[in-house]
Amino acid sequence: MLPTASIKHDVTDKLSFGIIFEKPFGAEVAYGPSSILFAGTTASADTSSITALFRYKFSDRISIHGGPCWQSAEASFGLTGAIYGPFSGYTANMARDQRLGYVVGAAFEIPEYFLRVALTYSSEIEHSFTTTETSLFGALVSEVSATTPQSINLDFNTGVASETFIFGGARWVEWSKLQVAPSVLSGTSASPMVNFNDTGTYSFGIGRQFSENWTGTAALIYEPSTSPLTTPLAPTDGFYGLSIGAVYTRDNQQVHANVVATRQGDATPFVKDLGTTVTSFSGNSTLGVGFKIVQKFWPSLTSDRSCCRLERQPAV
Repeated sequence: MLPTASIKHDVTDKLSFGIIFEKPFGAEVAYGPSSILFAGTTASADTSSITALFRYKFSDRISIHGGPCWQSAEASFGLTGAIYGPFSGYTANMARDQRLGYVVGAAFEIPEYFLRVALTYSSEIEHSFTTTETSLFGALVSEVSATTPQSINLDFNTGVASETFIFGGARWVEWSKLQVAPSVLSGTSASPMVNFNDTGTYSFGIGRQFSENWTGTAALIYEPSTSPLTTPLAPTDGFYGLSIGAVYTRDNQQVHANVVATRQGDATPFVKDLGTTVTSFSGNSTLGVGFKIVQKFWPSLTSDRSCCRLERQPAV
């Protein structure tokens, strides 16, 4: 479950302020007993961020936005299975760390055409985790650095016909910066944290306002393969999928719901320096469900409710 929450207030006609809570990155991996090579291997990572976002409108068409982002992160993983040899049974717990980053961007829009194009950059954030490692060689406590990646988002939506609109986006994430090297594992053949590649994710969809209250959307999502050789803690390589959504609008409230089905790209996890593949993953799929409620507490006398309904569905 990935909860998000936000609140926005129009300070003036030109200046807006919002606070956004989200969980931008995370992982939850557990290999069952049927996997001889990786049985018992686990990984868990959790991040939370609070962003204070300001938006200033130079005109009805051009605006900029940005603000500080406070991020907390923690992670743990355990290596169990025949593939790890003497390192089987190793664990690492990376205590929660909190750091600051920032978000900055700009947007162009033509309200009468429901046109909006926005570009947003989120900075990388370097953490330093107090890490406790345990293995056959004993226990070790040390400081381990890890960087949550920077990203760039490009989003757009525009009306194309009466009651019909299209939307889409592109997202680039510099995953190659996420290199975790705990002291005991660093430089050994058992290191699982290898070969994270930068990714680009793309979406394109169409929406239709069917009535005063209901709007429906459908979108294709695609992330191309970067390398079939992956870490055992993230054994997929790209994906493609379909998102189906609906928006119900009544008075000053909207309820969004969508379902996302994806097919994961085949991957071959490997362990550093073994020089050979150790297993393979294929035919995997995911199904996600997302909900969002939007409530206007102080509606503008000049707001256009139909414009508000033409919103892109939240991603799962």
